[in-house]
Amino acid sequence: MMGFYKGIKVLTGNANRQLARDICEKMGIDLIDCDVKTFSDGEINVEINETVRGCDVFIIQPTHAPVNDYLMELLIMIDACKRASAGRINAVIPYYGYARQDRKTRPREPITAKLVANLLEKAGADRVITMDLHAGQIQGYFDIPVDHLSAIPVLADYFKDKVDENTVVVSPDLGGVTRARNFANRIGAGIAIIEKRRPRPNVSEVMNIIGDIEGKTCILVDDIIDTAGTICQAAKTLKEKGVSKVYGCATHGVLSGPAIERLLESDLELFVITDTIPLPDLPEVREKIKVVTVADLFAKAISIISNNESISKIFD
Repeated sequence: MMGFYKGIKVLTGNANRQLARDICEKMGIDLIDCDVKTFSDGEINVEINETVRGCDVFIIQPTHAPVNDYLMELLIMIDACKRASAGRINAVIPYYGYARQDRKTRPREPITAKLVANLLEKAGADRVITMDLHAGQIQGYFDIPVDHLSAIPVLADYFKDKVDENTVVVSPDLGGVTRARNFANRIGAGIAIIEKRRPRPNVSEVMNIIGDIEGKTCILVDDIIDTAGTICQAAKTLKEKGVSKVYGCATHGVLSGPAIERLLESDLELFVITDTIPLPDLPEVREKIKVVTVADLFAKAISIISNNESISKIFD
């Protein structure tokens, strides 16, 4: 039974077509025919070439760089489905852009994570499925259901064969302690915490390390890697403190600016990310940066939601 809808329809924009295809392959269905192009002046044009009337529609579209283009694609696809009388419109956003601006820290700052939530609702989204939001409270910015998935099980499974009694999971900041603890519980390791401060955006300074790390193998765990300054500085500091090996992993590889160069030249043995954001297909990158897929996790979530079952079974 698929609720009161006429089956599942999955479509995607231009942000991460490979992930969308992989999700559909896991589900045993095809992406519907949808053209997302631009007019000569840069305006986005969406054409859905088959009916979605009465269907449970899932639009797969992360909003990474160029974030404004991909966000507008998503909003326009939602509007197109609403005007085509879709039964329910589910925005599947593996990477939720603008999530780092989730509160005011200075006068006259915007809260863009809330603004994007408002835009999605106003466009006509009935539900949002996303992964590893930068701040969990962003779920509360929505007045529609939000299913918040985690890539921690996928990342932890990758490292299970690299773990021994000398392995420590390290949070690169105080805000990531819960994430590090969840990761550590899955692989049976202890944790350590790096205390840092940010004098300005995209710049971090290590102040202190809490926990026993000397002679250990450390796995740095984060949610987003943007310019990679934090994780590379953390790896360098850990090596200086006597750590034997340092690995790194994160859900979202934004990898802007000098990020890839920094990772390739860093003290990290290996850096692991998921495919929520596509990685440049360069040989030298693939040697140091490993990609694991979250397609199966999203495929299960879509099937469960469409069948009106409990999403919590994914986390069992």
